[in-house]
Amino acid sequence: MLRTGYIVAVAVVGGLVAAMFARLCDATMRLHADLYRQAPWAMLALLPAGFAGLVWLTRRLAPEAAGSGIPQVVAAAEFRWRGRWDGQRVTLRTAAFKVLLSVLGLLCGASIGREGPTVQVVAGIQRSLTRGLRGGPGRRALIIAGGAAGVAAAFNTPIAGVVFAVEELARSFERRTHTAVILVVVVSGFTAYALQGDYAYFGVRSHGTALTSAWLAAPLVGLAGGLLGGAFARTLVAVIGPGDAGLAAWRRRRPVVFALICGAVAAAIAAATGGLTFGAGYEEAKAILQGSAGRGLEFAGAKWLATLAAACSGIPGGIFAPSLSIGAGLGAAFGHMGLGVAGGDAVVLGMASYLTGVVQAPLTSAVILMEMTRDPALVGPLMLSALLARWSSGLVMPQPLYHVLAQTWRRATEPANTAGRHHASDA
Repeated sequence: MLRTGYIVAVAVVGGLVAAMFARLCDATMRLHADLYRQAPWAMLALLPAGFAGLVWLTRRLAPEAAGSGIPQVVAAAEFRWRGRWDGQRVTLRTAAFKVLLSVLGLLCGASIGREGPTVQVVAGIQRSLTRGLRGGPGRRALIIAGGAAGVAAAFNTPIAGVVFAVEELARSFERRTHTAVILVVVVSGFTAYALQGDYAYFGVRSHGTALTSAWLAAPLVGLAGGLLGGAFARTLVAVIGPGDAGLAAWRRRRPVVFALICGAVAAAIAAATGGLTFGAGYEEAKAILQGSAGRGLEFAGAKWLATLAAACSGIPGGIFAPSLSIGAGLGAAFGHMGLGVAGGDAVVLGMASYLTGVVQAPLTSAVILMEMTRDPALVGPLMLSALLARWSSGLVMPQPLYHVLAQTWRRATEPANTAGRHHASDA
């Protein structure tokens, strides 16, 4: 009983940290927007310098904080440590640097999100503060529970957190893990809810169109979102994955220079779009969902490139929120094609489809959109588009993105690999 109470208390801490991290990221993006309005060219110049500086800091201070953070959690949950606590992938130190470096990335205007980092941060808190507990859930269960709680707290979607644990973090879900995951997700999710209130991520929608048109549009949107998301994942793996040839090899030899180039690309895209590609893309996705004119396929293409540049650079930051904004632009393009489906419905289908295409987790993507938009009428079309997106993404990217990237972090834990830390820091 005392052990369970302690795990619950740690889950509360995880929820508190996730909520405060969300507020800090939102405040940072508002600050960047204010600075961009005052000195646009200075903020554009900050992107390449910031990317290079962040990669240098990450490699020097916390290599395990690089990138999204979800591959590190996947690898940490799978690896069977022996003896003393090994690795820094899910620890308080890495969590602290993850928060700091991700916020600095948003201050520079990088097209990154906080959701993936939140998974690593909460998993680090859950594992570190429960280390040494005797009996009850094991190390793997607590890491999975913490990662799932990160999704629940980041999106304010507790059901999606449980689904994410089953679908993405745990390939074989142990019976005892079930209880631990649900307990930690519910407690962390409730804590974040208590701080942030009863809000829907993209607002509450009331369904106002015939369901028939949504069902007819779902296959087209799903196939397109899957292909585009799969192309993103395939390109990202080619640059930062476990391979050692071509561009990936050059990037590992010159990581700071490569990050500088990525930052220059991101700055050029931002300049061409008037700053639309800065940050996570929350506001742009909301505007598109609410029927903002003049945004669609062009925005999706620009955001796709900006997010790819940030992800390839190796700076700490996630791809969930930018992926949702890209999917929103893609869905808006279908909504303007005269298919008979309402623009808002097409946007929601586009977000679920593209996110599925990138991460190849159709249930998680569909449930996230269900909980965020609170439109039960779209459950069927959402599931159809997500499943078709998973299939079409697999044609381009045969293996799920996070599990491919996790291979680098698995290799970094092998005792014989003395150069593991710096090699893993690239992912």
